Amino acid sequence: MIKLQKFLRTHSTHITLIAAILIVLGLVTKYLGPLTIISNILLAAASVIAGFPIIIRAYSALRAKVVSIELLVSIAVIGAFIIGEYNESAIVTFLFLFGDFLEQKTLAKTRSSIKSLAEMAPTTALVLQDDGSTEEVDVDDVLIGDHILVKPGAQTPVDGAVIEGHGYLDESAITGESREVKKEIGDSVYSGAVLSNGFLTIEATKVGEDTTFAKILELVEDAQDTKSKAEKFIDKFAKYYTPAVLLIALIVFIFSQDIKLAITVLVLGCPGALVIGAPVSNVAGIGNGAKHGVLVKGASVMDEFAKIDTFVFDKTGTLTTGKTTVTNYISYLGADEDVTENELLQQVAKAESLSDHPLGTAIINYVNNKKLDFQNLVIDHNEAVKGQGLVVNFGANKLLLGNEKMLREQKVSATDEQLDEIQQIKETGSSLVIVMNEQKVLALIGISDEMRPEAKDRLAALKAAGAKKLIMLTGDNQVTADYVGKKLGLDEVRADLLPDQKAEIIKQLMHDGNRVAFIGDGINDSPSLATADIGIAMGSGTDVAIETSDVVLMASSMSQLLFAYKLAKKTVLNTRENIAISIGVVIFLLIGLLLGFIYMASGMFVHEASILVVILNAMRLLKFRTKEQKLTQINFSNEPAAYTTGKN
Repeated sequence: MIKLQKFLRTHSTHITLIAAILIVLGLVTKYLGPLTIISNILLAAASVIAGFPIIIRAYSALRAKVVSIELLVSIAVIGAFIIGEYNESAIVTFLFLFGDFLEQKTLAKTRSSIKSLAEMAPTTALVLQDDGSTEEVDVDDVLIGDHILVKPGAQTPVDGAVIEGHGYLDESAITGESREVKKEIGDSVYSGAVLSNGFLTIEATKVGEDTTFAKILELVEDAQDTKSKAEKFIDKFAKYYTPAVLLIALIVFIFSQDIKLAITVLVLGCPGALVIGAPVSNVAGIGNGAKHGVLVKGASVMDEFAKIDTFVFDKTGTLTTGKTTVTNYISYLGADEDVTENELLQQVAKAESLSDHPLGTAIINYVNNKKLDFQNLVIDHNEAVKGQGLVVNFGANKLLLGNEKMLREQKVSATDEQLDEIQQIKETGSSLVIVMNEQKVLALIGISDEMRPEAKDRLAALKAAGAKKLIMLTGDNQVTADYVGKKLGLDEVRADLLPDQKAEIIKQLMHDGNRVAFIGDGINDSPSLATADIGIAMGSGTDVAIETSDVVLMASSMSQLLFAYKLAKKTVLNTRENIAISIGVVIFLLIGLLLGFIYMASGMFVHEASILVVILNAMRLLKFRTKEQKLTQINFSNEPAAYTTGKN
C-alpha cells in the first residue's frame, strides 16, 4: 500500500493529464451521435483513472480513523458511476486532482521563504591544516576550534571569530539587513553570511546544528508546523463536519429518493477551502518574517502578537544602541592657548588609553573617527584620583580629566556659562568628562548610550498601528530615564529597577487587562521576556534570545519590530478573510443547490476554485512590506553617529 501511494503521488500529474485527455475525447465523441457508447467508455475510463488515487487516499484516512474530504468525493464519484453519470464522475475526479495539483504548486510558493533560507545553508568548509594548506570538508565534519578560510564570494560555514584578515560580510540571510557589515580581527561572524570582498580566517566556536543559521532554520520550520487558535478550531470543526455531511446526504436520499441530489450534497459539502485557509496564511506570514530577519515562533504566537496593545521596552540595547558614544563636545579653547583643538583631543585620547573604562573607550573612538593619531604622544606622569578622575602630564602641560568633584577639589574656576552647560549635559542623562588645566575648564565631553536614530519615528508608527501604551523599564537612573522617555514620546517610564522588579511590573500590567509585549536584549531580561504575553528579543541571534523569547529580531532593529507587529496583524486579518471566503462559498453552493443552478460538476469547480482563491489570498502576505520599509529599502541599520558642538 505504501509503495502504491508513493507511485500515485509521484505520477499524480501524469494521471491528471491522462484523465483530462480522456474527458476531452469523451465530450467530443458524445456529440457525434453513433459514438455515444465510445464517449461513455472514455468518460468511465477517466473516472476510474482519476478516481483511483482519491479512493486510495480515502481508504488510508479511514484506516487512521479519519473521515476525510477524499471519502466524500469517493462516495459521490462511485454513486455517479453506478447510476451511469460518467460525465459527472469524470469531471468531478479530474477537478479534484487538478485542484490538488494547483494547490501543491501554490503552497510550495508560500513556503518559498524557508526554502530559500534552506538553500543558503553552507555545505562545505575550507579547513586550514598545520602545514598551511587547506582541505575542503563537509560542513558537518568541522570541529570547534578549527581554523576556516573564507574566500570572496564564499559563505562562512560556521559561527566563529575572525583571527586573521578583514572584509565585508552580507548577513542578510541571518539578520534580514541588506547592508554589508565590515569584519575585522576579533569580530564575530555567523554561518550563512557571504563574504563580498577581502578574506577571513575564522576560528569555529559553533558548528553543525548549534550554529545560529541552523537554529534559525529549525525554528522557522517548527513555527510553520504549529497551529493557531483558528486552525485548531477548524480542525476540530472538520472532524465533526465531514461525518455530518455524510449523514445529511443520507437523509436527503431517504426523503427524496434522488441519488443524484444526495451525491451532489456530498460534493458540495467538501470543506477544502475552510481547512486550508488558516494554515496557508500562517505559513506565508511566518515565511515572510523569516526572510526579513523576524523569527516568529509559530502561528499561535502570531495570533497573540496581533492582539498586543502594550509594549514594554528595556532601555539599554533596545531603545538605545547599547554602545557608549560621545554625544556632546564643547570646547573653550581661546586663540592664546598652548595647544590647538586637535592637540587637546589627542592628549585626552592618550590619557584615556591608560584605562579600559567605557567612557574612555567612547572618547578614543571619537578621536579615531576624526583620524587624529595620538599613539606617539608621551605621558611623563599620570595619577588616578579616586572618585574624581585622572591627572596626566605632557611635558610642562598638566591635564586634568574628571567629574564635578575634581572641578571643585582642584579649585579650577568655571564660568556661569560653563556651569549651565554642565547642568544641561547632565539633564540629558549623559555622563560628563570635564577637561581642565590647573586654572580653567578647557572642554566638556558628554558621553551617553545613544538612542537608536529611528526609534522615535518607529514608536509613533507602533501607536498608529494599534499600540495603546509604550512603557520603558530600566535599571538606569531616573534622570536619564526621564530624558529618554521624553525624547521618544513614551507614555510611562520607570527607573532604578532590577530584572525581577521588571517582571513584577509586567505581571501587574497583564493582571490589569493589558496584552503585553516585552522587548529586551535577551540576556539579563529573560524573566521579563518569559513573563510577558509575547517576549521579543532584540538580541542579534544570541542563544538566550532565541531560547527565551517568542519573537526574535535578528538585526536588533526598531524597524523590524514595527514590521513584525504589522505583519502579525496582517496575517491574522488574512486568516479571517480566508475563513470568510470559505464560509461564503459553502453558503453560495447550498443556495445554488436549492435554486437549481448548481450541479455536481459545477459545484466541484466552484469548490476547487475557492481553494485556489484562499491560497492566492494568503500568498499576498509574501509581498507584505511596511511603508517605512519601502521608504528606507529595508535598511535596518542601527549605527548612530555622534554629533559635535564646539566653541573655537
